[in-house]
Amino acid sequence: MTERNAIETRLPTRPRDETGRIARLKAVRLPDVWRERLTPRAPDGLSSRLLLLTVAFTLAVAALIIVPSAASFQERWLMDRLQGAELASVGVEALPYSAVEDSTAEQLLSIGGVQSVVVGEQGVRRLLLQAPNLPRAPELIDLRQRNVGARLLDPWKTLLGHPDRSIRVQAKPRYRSGDFIEILAPAQPLKTELKSFLLNSLTMSLLIAVVAGALLYASLSFLVLAPLRRVTRAIERFAADPESAGETPSDRHDEIGRVERELARMQEEVRQSLRSRARLVALGEAVAKINHDLRNMLTSAQMASERLSSSSDPLVAKALPRLERALGRAAALARNVLEYGKSEEAAPQRQKMLLARVVAVAAEDAGLEEDGVRLVRALPGRFTVNADSDQLHRILVNLMRNARQAIESDPAREKKGRIRVWAEASDGVVAIQITDDGPGIPDRLAGRLFEPFVSGRASEGTGLGLTISRELAANHGGELRLLGTGPEGTTFELRLPA
Repeated sequence: MTERNAIETRLPTRPRDETGRIARLKAVRLPDVWRERLTPRAPDGLSSRLLLLTVAFTLAVAALIIVPSAASFQERWLMDRLQGAELASVGVEALPYSAVEDSTAEQLLSIGGVQSVVVGEQGVRRLLLQAPNLPRAPELIDLRQRNVGARLLDPWKTLLGHPDRSIRVQAKPRYRSGDFIEILAPAQPLKTELKSFLLNSLTMSLLIAVVAGALLYASLSFLVLAPLRRVTRAIERFAADPESAGETPSDRHDEIGRVERELARMQEEVRQSLRSRARLVALGEAVAKINHDLRNMLTSAQMASERLSSSSDPLVAKALPRLERALGRAAALARNVLEYGKSEEAAPQRQKMLLARVVAVAAEDAGLEEDGVRLVRALPGRFTVNADSDQLHRILVNLMRNARQAIESDPAREKKGRIRVWAEASDGVVAIQITDDGPGIPDRLAGRLFEPFVSGRASEGTGLGLTISRELAANHGGELRLLGTGPEGTTFELRLPA
């Protein structure tokens, strides 16, 4: 019984409705992960490339082994013929001239498979064995002086040469005196033996190279490809479901082990960040609802305070300004929280405008007056900026209002304050500086000034004005930064693309 029949006898017979059952199973919609696993895939790109490189390197190694081996084999074959002819010539010349018949001498000299033997001594060539008439001129191979290229090329000339090709070989004698010994031999016997040698060498070299290549490929697959596949699966699984449990990193201490541990750490950080973002989204929705109701309550309270302003009661008149200030601060806090809670600011609608006009309007809205904190403009004539007018107005109002409030809240101040606005354009950038002569920002707050809900005015500030202003500057491709602060004042710089 054949192997196929044996296998078929061991397998259970399929029911007749197997085709219909398979069709019904195909109609079932599998989860994406399982469908991806069951779908036949093409060979992995990295594995295929590694396999091709292994094959290429294996063939290269085999070629590096075969080519020098063929050259060495041909040289050994030629040297064996030369030494045989040299020993035979010594024996022939040692006997008396008439002691050896010509036929015997010819047999001795042709034992090595040569057709002619010549000995050169002191510039004289002596023919020991007459060369037959050849259909083709022989090619000279001088073993006394040969370069590497000629040595590697000669075996392939022999393999690809004409069947009637003959070679004339010269070498330095080993067993007799003389300048050289030369033989003439047909190339066909060398060609036959060289083919056999190359076939055996090629088989052995390919076997060794295949075994070495297979071991190398298996080692790289185990040490590199398998961990990379594991990392790739972990990334794909995490991309499909970030909340899924990741694979435990291996205990390897090499680069791949470090990659696995760093990947696991980054995935855990992303999970924590996603959970925090989800909590913040829920909190933001709750704050938005509470803020909406709070603004309605504040509106009702402000309307009530307006009605109270007409009261003649001195106690009401005394407490009303404080109530209005508290309501104003609460309304400003609600408004700023809503502004900061927006997912993103609208893209700036850039247009050219005179900076002096924008600064004047912003100073008016920030509460700068001639008899109070006043504005000092140090702007070049007809200086223009390319920005969104509303967003630039909001940035300048925030900076000027903060500066005015800081000056007015300084209890040790005796004279009126001033806010100076200066601007210049250079290297494609517009720099606008807002400098005040207030008390400066405390050191404990200077490094965290642009963080949300960080304010130097515990009773009034919401800590969102500078954060929003910095985001508006970033929307323009610029930046807002604190240049310096101290007892002599504070300077902010707004940089925008020209």
